[in-house]
Amino acid sequence: MDIIRVLLAILVPPLGVFLQVGIGLHFWLNLLLTLLGYVPGIIHALWVILRK
Repeated sequence: MDIIRVLLAILVPPLGVFLQVGIGLHFWLNLLLTLLGYVPGIIHALWVILRK
């Protein structure tokens, strides 16, 4: 399941974070980072997914 989350984190970072932690602080932070710049959103999403 982590492979799917990692692929989704690369394609749509907020979706990957949502599948990992649900709607919470990390989801909203990732959505903001993705809107400000796609690469920071990917980095944060991968960090959230691989941290757990």
